[in-house]
Amino acid sequence: MGVAPHYSAQTKARKAALDILFQAELRGDSLAETFAEQRTLAGGTVRELTSRIVLGVAQHQLAIDQRIAESTSQTWPLERMPAVDRNLARIAVYEMDYTDVPAEAVISEAVRLAGDLSTDDSPSFLNGLLSKALAARPTTH
Repeated sequence: MGVAPHYSAQTKARKAALDILFQAELRGDSLAETFAEQRTLAGGTVRELTSRIVLGVAQHQLAIDQRIAESTSQTWPLERMPAVDRNLARIAVYEMDYTDVPAEAVISEAVRLAGDLSTDDSPSFLNGLLSKALAARPTTH
């Protein structure tokens, strides 16, 4: 076993959001239900950034999924992506489109988490997808 990666507070918050999104999808539960359950398990304390991301993705998921679908190829649609990559893309598109976090930082974080948590091909796949999504980003929120 290797040494566990050292994450910044922001990366930990994004990883916690990813865990909630992934768990909700895996179980077929709503994000709101899964988030409430995780908050209860954590004794009511969840990082503010984690809360913002989960609630933001829940609020804008249809638009976010549409943006991801427009940024992927016909041969690799949203449903075919590994669940970790799909949910990292959702977090990144949410942050690029609905927050003031610099897009380069968002993409870098998604690629780093994909490198640690997903397939060997995931970092380059997500980097390409998110770069394409950034280039096609609407100018208004």
